[in-house]
Amino acid sequence: MRRSTQVAAPLLALAASAMIAGCRKPEMQRCVDEHNVVVDDKLCQAQQGIQNGQQQRQPDGHGGFIPIILPYHYYYGGYGGYGLGSVVGGGSYMPSSGHSYATSSGARSGTVRGGFGSTHGGSGGGAGE
Repeated sequence: MRRSTQVAAPLLALAASAMIAGCRKPEMQRCVDEHNVVVDDKLCQAQQGIQNGQQQRQPDGHGGFIPIILPYHYYYGGYGGYGLGSVVGGGSYMPSSGHSYATSSGARSGTVRGGFGSTHGGSGGGAGE
């Protein structure tokens, strides 16, 4: 009988830690400008369109075009809120592996690695994918 108790305890601890890791609340993902001030998510979506080959251009007045470079990017984790004009810090411009993120609209992204190989998240992978 004692032997089964020695096996059950570590399995119980492993199951509990896997449940806790899988139920973690997602961290914040906000669109920010070059001063880490929260702006509308649509600005980051436009930025991603440019990075994916949908280049936006503006006439230069001499028959050519100037590419429009938008200074917006997503900020992952850290402190600060979702409110427009909020200043954020303590996070990163790159998502961390093993974390999940949510925008102010509730859209999720990111991955949770480990445990039983599960992947959580709705709109794409995290770093390294």
